[in-house]
Amino acid sequence: MRTSGESPARDSRPHDGRTRAVVLGGGMAGLLAAAVLVRHVDEVVVVDRDLMPAGPLPRKGLPQARHAHLLMSGGARAVESLLPGALDGWVSAGARMRALPTGLVALGPGGWFPRWPGAQYLLACTRDLLDLVVRARVLALPGVVLREGTEAVALLGDVRRVTGVRVRDAGTGAAETLEADLVVDASGRGSRAARRLTELGLPVVHEETVDSGLVYATRIFRAPPESERFPVVSVQADPRLGGPGQGAVLVPVEGGRWLVTTSGTRGGEPSGEAGEFEPFLRALRDPLIADLIARAEPLTEVALTRSTVNRRRFFERLPAPPEGFVAMGDALATFNPVYGQGLSVAAQSAVVLRDALARRGVRAPGLAPDLQRRLARAASGPWDLATGEDINYPGAIGAPPPAAAKLLRGYVQRLMRTATGDPVVLKALMDVMTLSAPLTELLRPSVALCVARGPGRAGRGGPPITASELALCGLPPR
Repeated sequence: MRTSGESPARDSRPHDGRTRAVVLGGGMAGLLAAAVLVRHVDEVVVVDRDLMPAGPLPRKGLPQARHAHLLMSGGARAVESLLPGALDGWVSAGARMRALPTGLVALGPGGWFPRWPGAQYLLACTRDLLDLVVRARVLALPGVVLREGTEAVALLGDVRRVTGVRVRDAGTGAAETLEADLVVDASGRGSRAARRLTELGLPVVHEETVDSGLVYATRIFRAPPESERFPVVSVQADPRLGGPGQGAVLVPVEGGRWLVTTSGTRGGEPSGEAGEFEPFLRALRDPLIADLIARAEPLTEVALTRSTVNRRRFFERLPAPPEGFVAMGDALATFNPVYGQGLSVAAQSAVVLRDALARRGVRAPGLAPDLQRRLARAASGPWDLATGEDINYPGAIGAPPPAAAKLLRGYVQRLMRTATGDPVVLKALMDVMTLSAPLTELLRPSVALCVARGPGRAGRGGPPITASELALCGLPPR
């Protein structure tokens, strides 16, 4: 039945014998999925409601891009394995690679982390630049087609198999059906995949949320001259203090700018008022970031975001998951952005997709249900870390963690303190936080022994920022 104002649908079918995949969402997860799929099918159609900007500019469907996004080394290596040359592309476009923990001045829950040499790193730039470089490379691949300004309105098929997608042009209202051997939903935190599956007759997808009430506020400043090598600076919340979790991060980004994002959980949220931005920073556990930006020229107003809930959809728990469909990225699991995990999880999920298709092929029976289980496992560790912390802040909404999670939290808190003075523990922590090693790395016997010994007198000093770095901002040594 035709709805008012909607053009009748036309069929869009691949030629006989040709294979097609449809990817819903043109963000990082969707683009990386397309880069993988095009090696196994004749055509990949990427569908997104937005019109993509020509440069590193914001788009309507990604409002959270205004805030700090750090691509950790585990995620960056995953992207590089999928799109060789992407890392050089980011750096050439202005992204800053910062060694960890050398290029990081961070106050963790247990104190200041030392800036010892390490094997991990992060990429510091705007989210818009991260997406632009990947988008350009993926859309240059033969067989990848972007349908921008197009909305997915329904899945096609039945309870046994998803066979395609019904889409509608956002401008003209013209409808079209896209048949597909595999549909990948990477449409982000606002995904409607669970509802669309129920429309085909499948059971309701189980969903869990943990909401700390976190609010983000971001402002961009002009960086001081000759500050190209300035470290990322982070002041983190300490959940042991019992009050709202408040923190901030200063990220050197492309174009000689500093992007400063503040955050606060329920009862301690930052404001969107420009006059309250620096006072919020000055009231944190350490006023270092407030001192650094005190003389800096603001280049933007304050951008505020309240949609930061952790949400996980358990597609893999359906009694009989359908063939031909998987969800990944934020459509599968959305994390509190303060932990910097989302982009890296998306990249590593694309690696899971690559490995599964290499083993079985896109038309193999049982591919989608098995792949969905593997994607869920890739998200589990980051989910446990994020929600295990967030549920402890005042006013947090969500199921209380199980007893085992509470024991793990106590261990991690001691580990965080020990990392301020023990190189073995700090290395393990950096490996896990950058998604370069699994969560079990923190439980390795050599690490656990160091944690048992504790931090001693470590971590009681001030921030490990150099006199020359402070001088760039007109500040005396601390």
